[in-house]
Amino acid sequence: MATDISAITGAIQTGTSQTNASSQTLSADMNTFLTLLTTQLKYQDPLDPMDTAEFTNQLVQYSSVEQAIQTNEKLNNLLTLTVSNLGAQAISYIGKTAQVLGDVMPLNGGKAKATYTLSKDVVSTTITVKDMNGKVVYTETGLTTAGTHDFVWNGKDMDGNQLEDGAYQIVVSPKVASGETSATVTTTIFGKVTGVASDSSGVYIGLGDFVTAGLGDILTMRDDNYFDNIDTGGDSSGDDETPDAGDPSEGGEVPGDGDTGSEEEIA
Repeated sequence: MATDISAITGAIQTGTSQTNASSQTLSADMNTFLTLLTTQLKYQDPLDPMDTAEFTNQLVQYSSVEQAIQTNEKLNNLLTLTVSNLGAQAISYIGKTAQVLGDVMPLNGGKAKATYTLSKDVVSTTITVKDMNGKVVYTETGLTTAGTHDFVWNGKDMDGNQLEDGAYQIVVSPKVASGETSATVTTTIFGKVTGVASDSSGVYIGLGDFVTAGLGDILTMRDDNYFDNIDTGGDSSGDDETPDAGDPSEGGEVPGDGDTGSEEEIA
């Protein structure tokens, strides 16, 4: 996936053009106002001159609008700098592995990883993997204790057939005892950052060639070899429960077993 930040400059240009248009409109209105004002002064009745207070009030109103436009221009400049900094920061993530909030994980080279966090102990947990057409391709039993757990998948369906690389959804369904309140589930997914793009809504990163994520959804960044060292052999979920892991919904770290690379937590 190619690195693309052209949309960032496009959003900036849109905001700048809107501010310039507002300034041009104000300038035209001010010229019209001055023309009317001088004409009124020229033809006013000497015995009943123009109200000085009203004249001053009109000038003050136009001055206030002009100051507001200038303030918008300065805020637009700050926005430009902020978006540029975000884009530059995101570019530095290319080649690293990102952990982001979400339930659509990229399968690349027969490797996919996610985590799921249970808010409480449950009776049973079912993990289902679906393709982007909603078809169930894999299912297994998950862990039942409260906290964060790893899910590692080798990309094979229930019959052992290797599926094509692509985007797959992980659905975690916990079951609680009768009479208890339901448990909530938060999922995160891992993927190697392969590109950067943006639109009017924000800056995005590409995970593999199939999944995108918003910059604000990133929880952690890891070295580029982290994803390559994922062990997908045997039981894809294993019993690799992450001890003392923070709740990913609150931006906590979720280190996985066998993590040989350094980790950078994103604020």
